Amino acid sequence: MLTNATHLKGLAIQATDGEIGTVDQFYFDDQTWAIRYLTVETGGWLGGRQVLISPISVVNTDWQAKRLDVALTKKQVENSPDIDTHRPVSRQHEAEYFGYYGYPNYWGGPFLWGPAYYPTGLAVPTTASKKTLADRIRRESKDSHLRSGEVVTGYHVEATDGEIGHVQGFVMDDEAWAIRYIEVATRNWWPGKKVLVSPAWIQRVSWIDSMVFVGLSKEGIKAAPEFVESTPITRDYEKRLYRHYVRQPYWLHEADERKTA
Repeated sequence: MLTNATHLKGLAIQATDGEIGTVDQFYFDDQTWAIRYLTVETGGWLGGRQVLISPISVVNTDWQAKRLDVALTKKQVENSPDIDTHRPVSRQHEAEYFGYYGYPNYWGGPFLWGPAYYPTGLAVPTTASKKTLADRIRRESKDSHLRSGEVVTGYHVEATDGEIGHVQGFVMDDEAWAIRYIEVATRNWWPGKKVLVSPAWIQRVSWIDSMVFVGLSKEGIKAAPEFVESTPITRDYEKRLYRHYVRQPYWLHEADERKTA
């Protein structure tokens, strides 16, 4: 199911033995555009400490009830490694986090979630000695390619022939936990209209200049199907979008990957 990622904020995180807290923001991988973590405000029971929750632990998403059910206990979360969510999360921190929960590393394979297509494919705990985990953490690089969705919101978006607007939000797939589209709010030359751009059409992102460069022309974007936030994104709408840009849809690309795996 595709939904606006802004709906993540404020979702209650329900552990197997009680509520953990509420979602504050999310971190995505700037290479694959997968949502790797949610930062959770735990409130009074952990002294205001923020914790990371991986989509690997999510067993049910109830958008109407505004709740995520996770296969974790409150004690597991309480004893999880301390990570300063106000600073970049390093790969060493991720390795320590994954080692604590017994998850396989998502960066250890060819697919969106490493050896799996979906985060649920990594939910089976693995066992490793403390020495093995320590060696694994030490070998990891510092760069984890994680970016805050909150920070990227507002970045300027440049077409091949000029600016078209700014990033206003993200559309996510709640099964793959992947950002399928960037929501772009146009302005000045095209007031009021919103469009969707696939991460696959992004040529590069300048994190220093807070700019996203897409390999699409302004006229091409202008003639694209309009995105209306109050209207559900159907597969028919997606097909029209990809036909307009003469690009292969992500679901066909992923099907091809499965065949060759």
